[in-house]
Amino acid sequence: MSCPSVSVVIPTYQEAAVIEGLLSHLEGLGAEEIIVADGGSADGTAALAQARAKVIAGPACRAIQMNLGARAARGNVLLFLHADVWLGAGALAAVRCAMQDSATVGGNFDIRYEGGSVAAKVFSAVNRQRRRFGIFYGDSGIFCRRTVFEALGGFPPWPVLEDYHFARRLHRAGKLAFLREPIYVSDRRWRTAGLMPTLWAWVWIQGLYLAGVSPHRLARRYRPVR
Repeated sequence: MSCPSVSVVIPTYQEAAVIEGLLSHLEGLGAEEIIVADGGSADGTAALAQARAKVIAGPACRAIQMNLGARAARGNVLLFLHADVWLGAGALAAVRCAMQDSATVGGNFDIRYEGGSVAAKVFSAVNRQRRRFGIFYGDSGIFCRRTVFEALGGFPPWPVLEDYHFARRLHRAGKLAFLREPIYVSDRRWRTAGLMPTLWAWVWIQGLYLAGVSPHRLARRYRPVR
């Protein structure tokens, strides 16, 4: 297959502190198309992004924002990134290379949490192992073919766990490329909310979801951190 084009889609809400740095970083990596899907930020995020990306507006729901961004994208491959991440130098090239295999439907990157603490190293190692079983989230940089994304119906319009649900469906759709290229993820959630409360929130929210509790109910207990 010919080298596919990659569109980067970034959902944002109140990300003025980090969005310019990420966009500049992506430009340096040779990003072909960058779309910022803003959820009505009041801190100037959209205005800051306009110089380096196509900006579209939507409601403050990450899943809906990503779906809108995907709809506006032109690339053969869609790469969804959170605003507080940083990619390894060869990340985009690795995506293009992996997606030249027609059997590959999508994949993600190797998470490296910031901070250098024992907790950051442990969480990075845990994510590295569980993604092989199709368990991963949006902070790992999910990418997939546009055709597969459309066939799966995109992300469910949920306030939380939309990325987990999509990842599970993507895993069942075909071969995944678990890239060794790193994605560096901010530790701002546990730095702000505390390590143990954050870990506990991940465990019980996942457990309640698997037990059948609605993501809309779970969202009341899991607040975004900026």
